[in-house]
Amino acid sequence: MMIKKILLILTLGFTSLGANAIEIDEIIERANLASFYVGDNGRSDARMIIVDNDGNKQMRQFVIHRQDVEEGGDQNFLVVFSRPSDVRGTVFLVHKKAMVDDDRWLYLPALDLEKRISASDNRTSFVGSDFYYEDVSGRHPSLDEHELIEETEDHYVVKSMPKDKSAVEFAHYQIRIDKQSFLPMLIEYIDKAGTIYRRVEVIEVQTIQGYPTVMKSKVSNLKTKGHTLLQFRKPVYDTVVNDSLFTTRSLRNPPK
Repeated sequence: MMIKKILLILTLGFTSLGANAIEIDEIIERANLASFYVGDNGRSDARMIIVDNDGNKQMRQFVIHRQDVEEGGDQNFLVVFSRPSDVRGTVFLVHKKAMVDDDRWLYLPALDLEKRISASDNRTSFVGSDFYYEDVSGRHPSLDEHELIEETEDHYVVKSMPKDKSAVEFAHYQIRIDKQSFLPMLIEYIDKAGTIYRRVEVIEVQTIQGYPTVMKSKVSNLKTKGHTLLQFRKPVYDTVVNDSLFTTRSLRNPPK
C-alpha cells in the first residue's frame, strides 16, 4: 500500500517537458487517477437530491463500495440504495474494464429483476437522476481524443472529442482541471449545434486521509432545467474488501 502511495505521489508530481501531445496525456491520466483511483479501494455514504424544473425534489440515499483491481485500469463498484422506501434494496454493480466495454447490472427488488445495462445505455439516467450510469465509474480516457486548449494560473482546460461519435449524444466536452489536485472541477457537454446542454461541476472539495476528495457535486440538464446534487459523507480509503462483494450474488444479497 505504501509503495502504491509513493508511486501515485511521484506520478502526480511529475511535470512533463515534452510536446503538447505528451503533456495532455499526462494531464488526462492524472485527472483520471484523482477522480476514480484515490487510495487503495474506498467506501462512502452518499445522498442525491433530484430537482426538476418546478422545484420538486426527490432523494436517493446509498452506499458505494470501490475495489481497485489495477491502478488506472480495471475496477469494481457496488452501489446499494437504502432510502427512500421505493428504491430500498436497489443494487448497481459495475465491473469496469480498461480495454473493453464495462459490465453493468442493476437489480430492482420491486420486480425481483436483474437487468444487464448495455453499453448503449451507459449515457442514460441513473435511477431517475441527472447523473448517467457512466458517471458512476467514469468514462475511460481512451474513448476520446483530448486537446489542451487553454491554461490559466489555476486550471488546465481540455477539449475532448469522442472517437466513436455514434456511441454518444455529445459532439465534444470541455473539462476544467485544477492544477493542484488534478480534479476536474467543471465539465460542459456540447451538442452538434455548439450548445452546452449538460454541466457537471464540483461544489466542495475536502482532504480526506491526505487525498483531495469531492464531497459535493452537481449535474445540470440545461434542456430540462433540472439538476441533481450529490453529497458524499464519511468517505474512507485504503479499505480491505472481499472479492465476493463484487459478484452478481451481491445484487440480491448486498452487504448490510
